Amino acid sequence: MNLIHVHRLTISLFILLGLIIFNPANASIDNINDAVNKSGKQRMLTQRMLKDYALVGMNNTFGYPDKDLEKQISLFDKTLNDLNHFNKNNNIAQSIIKIKKLWSPIKTKLKQKPTLESAVDLQKSLDRLLESCNDLTILFVKASGKNNLEIISISGRQRMLSQRLSALYMLKVWGVNDSDFIHKLEKTMDEFSKAEKILENFSKNTAEIKDSLQRVKKLFMWFELMANSTSGRYIPSLISKSSDKINSEMNTVTKLYIQILK
Repeated sequence: MNLIHVHRLTISLFILLGLIIFNPANASIDNINDAVNKSGKQRMLTQRMLKDYALVGMNNTFGYPDKDLEKQISLFDKTLNDLNHFNKNNNIAQSIIKIKKLWSPIKTKLKQKPTLESAVDLQKSLDRLLESCNDLTILFVKASGKNNLEIISISGRQRMLSQRLSALYMLKVWGVNDSDFIHKLEKTMDEFSKAEKILENFSKNTAEIKDSLQRVKKLFMWFELMANSTSGRYIPSLISKSSDKINSEMNTVTKLYIQILK
């Protein structure tokens, strides 16, 4: 190999290294708005992992839930680590310690073969993790000292609610015996509807945000219709697709709020 080839190879390696280092996908948290967003997204991941777990347990391969579950487990780990390294006062530090203790046994269970028996305990454990992740998000909002950042938390929480609705539906289809299922489903739908109204009435909504919220409203109406159907026919693939569309739209809205509230 001559010197010219060596030189070109060296340059190529530096370019590749630069792309890896500065790739946004590898970026950690660098501001409080992003911390609120990513902390809030952890709430969604608790329910998405539960949904994936149920789909795998039912041998439903739509959307490759086994691969998605692995991806979400890794993302939860990475985000928790990023949050741990960002702006932690004592309350935030203690909250993250609590989340880590809850997360460790859940992570182990998620990697095991899904069973109906384990799904019952897993749902309860993930609900506790969800509550702790919500507490952490609230702490980041308080630490910001900015009242308007609460809208980011509310918007981000809609992502979680979309996945929670889907997860509850999957558990029902799978045959998980939960006597409180109807109450949980109705409560989640009610929370989504109330938050939807708060977001629609936010004074700083841009045209782009308004358009996205309208799409979410239509998707949610369809979701309600299918989830409340008494026909006895279950359509897990369509429910999963609909909830993922809502999640995607709300993720976009949340990012837009971060931009306009800088």
